[in-house]
Amino acid sequence: MIDGRLIRHGIVDDEQVSPADIDDLVGADGATWAWFDVVDPTADELTSLQQHLGLHPLSVEDARHRDQAPKVEVFGDHVFVVVRPVSISQEGETQVGEVHAFVSARSLLTLRFTPAFDLAPVAGRWKRQPDMLARGTGFAIYAILDAVTDGYIGSAERLEDLADRLEEDVFDTAWTAEGEAELQSQLLRLRRGVIRLRRLTAPTRAGVDLLESQGFMTSDLAPYFRDVMDHLLRVTEMVDGIRDLITTLLDLRSAQAANRLNEAMKKMTAWAGIVLVPTLIAGIYGMNFRGMPELRWQLGYPMALVLMAGSAIGLYVTFKKRGWL
Repeated sequence: MIDGRLIRHGIVDDEQVSPADIDDLVGADGATWAWFDVVDPTADELTSLQQHLGLHPLSVEDARHRDQAPKVEVFGDHVFVVVRPVSISQEGETQVGEVHAFVSARSLLTLRFTPAFDLAPVAGRWKRQPDMLARGTGFAIYAILDAVTDGYIGSAERLEDLADRLEEDVFDTAWTAEGEAELQSQLLRLRRGVIRLRRLTAPTRAGVDLLESQGFMTSDLAPYFRDVMDHLLRVTEMVDGIRDLITTLLDLRSAQAANRLNEAMKKMTAWAGIVLVPTLIAGIYGMNFRGMPELRWQLGYPMALVLMAGSAIGLYVTFKKRGWL
């Protein structure tokens, strides 16, 4: 369903309007423009919007496809914008939304796809700042970009908290097989979230830079778009820092695993040495060759036992002092 609103001199009209009536409702002075919003648009709705809003066929074709990277494309008198809102759960699970926007001097069309990005806070901001909204669709798209960027900042801060928590877990001396597997899974999941946020932030910055140069973006909106650019730069720096920390933690985990393997090999080698000497003595005196003088010795059996026990005890004490056991 297409939700349409008319904005007159910065005031949002609660009465529904249809894209078919835009030519009768919107003038050339820029004081009045229309906002249309659709969640999970159908092919018929996109065709109708294309006809009544004069959208370029290529931009509509892009809107029919999901999972696009953030971008800004200029098509004559309107601009096609793709942004990807992000949210991070307490467990580090990343959820990425998708919003397509068609911006021109006389209309703003937003297409939201499930999971739908909540535009209610953005619309509330429009109503609280009618003087800014009166400047046209430029401020409206800025408010959407600012809300998405704030979501990036919140997601980056959540990733930082998770990384700090995992850093403490990595240095925890307690070790179990289940705990190690869960820690490794959390590190890899966190790295995926960081990489995904980094891939969304960079093209968004490029898109905002291109959007700022469009004709319907008034000069007094330039500081607002620069503020979005600064926030995106901050997110990029935060994400790069988190990525470096995760790389360090993964390297540390590899070093810890190698150290544990070395410790295990030490113990195995020590026990093998302890068992080897008595086995060697028993093997020698178990050959029963006639030329072995010790075979007729009356004390040979107890002495062999004493020699085997003494060598085993001596090796055990030696390895214990060296920390191998």
